[in-house]
Amino acid sequence: MNRNLTIIGIYLLLLSITKTQAQPEKSFDDMLNEIFSQSQPSTPRPQPKATTLNPNQKIGGGKVCGVNKECIERFLCDAKGAVVRSGENVIDIRGNFENPCDYLEVCCSIDDQITEPNIPIQPADRHEGCGYRNPTGVGFRITGDKDGESEFGEFPWMVGILRDEVIGGELLKVYECGGSVIAPNVVLTAAHCAQNIEPHLLVARAGEWDTQTKQEVLPHQDARVKEIIRHENYNKRTLFNDIALFILETPFIWQENVRPICLPEPDVNFDYSRCYVSGWGRDKFGKEGTPQVILKKIDLPVVPRATCQANLRKTRVGRFFLLDQSFICAGGEEGKDACKGDGGSPLVCPDPNNPKRYYQAGIVAWGIGCGAANVPGVYASVPYLRNWINEKLSVRGVNFRHFTV
Repeated sequence: MNRNLTIIGIYLLLLSITKTQAQPEKSFDDMLNEIFSQSQPSTPRPQPKATTLNPNQKIGGGKVCGVNKECIERFLCDAKGAVVRSGENVIDIRGNFENPCDYLEVCCSIDDQITEPNIPIQPADRHEGCGYRNPTGVGFRITGDKDGESEFGEFPWMVGILRDEVIGGELLKVYECGGSVIAPNVVLTAAHCAQNIEPHLLVARAGEWDTQTKQEVLPHQDARVKEIIRHENYNKRTLFNDIALFILETPFIWQENVRPICLPEPDVNFDYSRCYVSGWGRDKFGKEGTPQVILKKIDLPVVPRATCQANLRKTRVGRFFLLDQSFICAGGEEGKDACKGDGGSPLVCPDPNNPKRYYQAGIVAWGIGCGAANVPGVYASVPYLRNWINEKLSVRGVNFRHFTV
């Protein structure tokens, strides 16, 4: 009632003003529209509400870490300051418990996500050819490496040999052994890694680093094994001549995380060289041993033959033990050794004339326990077996330049 009287009063006032100004008359409805369109505050445009997302909800496939944010690979977030574009991105592999993202991820706004990496993926000191280690990694560097974790791409020749196995009704790839790339379609490994198994059940994986993620800056490459070449004089009881070559169905493509190791000439002596062995094997023998997730590395000295034989005679192999010519020894430092599951992995030593370049001196074969003081590990000797390698690969037309240039 009062509202109607107010409207009528306003109308009469406007009518008198209109007549005074001799303007054309307007209908009652027109006047009401003008009154209410000017006297009432305009309705504000609705603003989009910030959506609170369920922590388990996925936006673009990553774990949600905030409003319109998700955990994605660090190199796929274009937010200012999210990545260091100089290639010196430093990542703590131990992670931050306050950060919901994986250590290889960053919490990134959806608007800042890109599809191509925005950091350099070439090492600062890049070399063409075989045997060049990437000591500071490729694309990023890590901290928190308290257990000998390698940098991503540090050993680009490293291969994981996987075996097809049905577990719980599901076909899985199970880690079998280590190996090394020596040519695009050839992997060097131990003969004991290829006993009583068909080639087509094995896959060689190059460029792998953290076995629990696929978020590295460069992907790994898988190639199925086409042919297994074992040494004719391999002895499965003594592991003499413990060497094998895997010929692959498809070749690896050279990337910064996939490149070949160099092979030494037959007469090279590595005694006292400080070398590296890498692998994903267990940290100790027995049930309490834990398989490694990130590729590990250990630096070891090559031990002269006479010293190795003398030290091994003090173990359970006995005082009459003779070290076969097909073996080389390294290690003997307490707590540092290759171990179970590292079989087939490469022992690589620096070139005395070019410390940045490495040659494969040995192939992990056997040992007495893991990391006992003055008990070296035993490796198949690549220099001793080099002529056998040459013979097998030349018949198959493999170009030696891959592991010599």
